[in-house]
Amino acid sequence: MASSALPTQYSNLRTTTQVTEQTATVPWYVWCGALAVTSSSIGGAWDVSWHRSIGRDTFWTPAHMAIYACGVLAAIVCGYLILSCTFGRSEELKTASVNVLGFCAPLGAFIAAWGGLAMLTAGPFDNWWHTAYGLDVKIVSPPHTLLILGTRCVGVGVLFLILATMNRVATDDSRHSEMTFRALQRIFLYVGGLIVDGQMFFLLEFTGQHHLHSVSPYVAMAIALPLVFAILSQASRHRWAATSAAMVYIVFCIGEILILPLFPAQPKLGPVFYPVTHMVPTQFPILIFVPAIALDLLWQRTRAWKPWQIGLVSGFVFIAVLTVVEWPFANFLMSKASENRFFGTIYFDYGTRPEYMLPHFSQPDQGLTLFAGLLRAAIYGSIGTWIGVCFGRWMRSVQR
Repeated sequence: MASSALPTQYSNLRTTTQVTEQTATVPWYVWCGALAVTSSSIGGAWDVSWHRSIGRDTFWTPAHMAIYACGVLAAIVCGYLILSCTFGRSEELKTASVNVLGFCAPLGAFIAAWGGLAMLTAGPFDNWWHTAYGLDVKIVSPPHTLLILGTRCVGVGVLFLILATMNRVATDDSRHSEMTFRALQRIFLYVGGLIVDGQMFFLLEFTGQHHLHSVSPYVAMAIALPLVFAILSQASRHRWAATSAAMVYIVFCIGEILILPLFPAQPKLGPVFYPVTHMVPTQFPILIFVPAIALDLLWQRTRAWKPWQIGLVSGFVFIAVLTVVEWPFANFLMSKASENRFFGTIYFDYGTRPEYMLPHFSQPDQGLTLFAGLLRAAIYGSIGTWIGVCFGRWMRSVQR
């Protein structure tokens, strides 16, 4: 009796351990989601460079295909998740699902699937828009806005897919589960960093180097960034979440500056004011990692504070540090010292007129106008941080 009981207990323990280790892994759809967001980020940067270097010659450019691959992959993967959860027999997926209009799937799958469909809808809309209103237009246009909104939804959906798995794994104290949690945490911050990069991509027309001595770029960044930083910090439980996300953006932009000019390109549209011979990269990234470090340090010391208190201080810290760092750095970017391949101020698109190639600040603000504008930006940052802290803390409870 005793000799037969021991193997049975050992067998049950081993079976339980195997089940735990089997469930505590990074799901395949998380990797697919991270790949989709990466594809859209690369495609977006490539597409802007294509427009600046060559012009819009056809819808079927490699850059466009990289962007819309995100929508296709998100729609296929999340569509499969929805159908398999609704009609399949996987109890593991069903217990980690929500019900929407009779369909079952993780919450992130519904968000990402909608984003993928929005991106695919924006494709023909963008093609028609260019045909009707011009071959080359600004970033902020109705089809581009729909495309970027769809991309954001895919990114947010992927974050929810990662987060739900993270929160379920966090309830297990085993070593394997802890390793899986750390892996999911890194993927979460990487995708969050690509979302930060996407936020800055949408602000390109406001944050150009010629505008960095004006109020408008700081107001735009105060609206777009503290909210995302606070959400990522609270949801991920990582001490350096904002810094990590900001560094993904910095590395991505610097990589673009160093890599894209290696490829030849010629304008196919006119008029050509500057003789472009290679792909034109983006401008040097805004130094948002410095205020991100300041926010991470602040949030590590204010965990017991109420959300409105954290938000109130964070908005002013973000704008103060960003202004102190970026304002003199903008002077450097206007100097001869920045005219090299690393800082990238030697690159101009084919439509740049000679007078715009001279280093200068466009309509700089000063005095009371500057102070009032930065104060307004700090208030926006405070409101965004408060919302982000509240929403990020709620996200910790998401398990489906």
